[in-house]
Amino acid sequence: MTGLLGYAVVDETEGRIRVAVQGDGPGRAIDVVHDANVETAVNGLGTVHHVAMAVESADDQLRLREELIRYGCKVTEVRDRCYFQSIYFREPGGVLFEIATTSPGFTVDEDVASLGRQLKLPPWEEPSRAAIEPGLAPVNY
Repeated sequence: MTGLLGYAVVDETEGRIRVAVQGDGPGRAIDVVHDANVETAVNGLGTVHHVAMAVESADDQLRLREELIRYGCKVTEVRDRCYFQSIYFREPGGVLFEIATTSPGFTVDEDVASLGRQLKLPPWEEPSRAAIEPGLAPVNY
């Protein structure tokens, strides 16, 4: 994280290292908790699937993808997620990282005033809408 991804260590306590990029404000810091005495975690209910980080442009993403490949990481091709484009790779400890572009953004299919008021699905998930909707908790706004 401090090499290829440009993070800097901004705080460290026993069992925890905080790294941040472009300052340590909200959304810019990640805490890495470590304990050599615990067993390797297994993905499941209540665990984090992946850690996502943003880059400004598709060009920045492609440059970073090439650096990751040179470093020896297995990186996915660019995947279109409708609201952004993503690449994925695992860091040496096995955590899945996502690098996503900030554009086109969530206003691609609705305006800011109505964001979050309807379930928006990517085209490939639309056929499953009837199965997805009943499993979602209601959102009160």
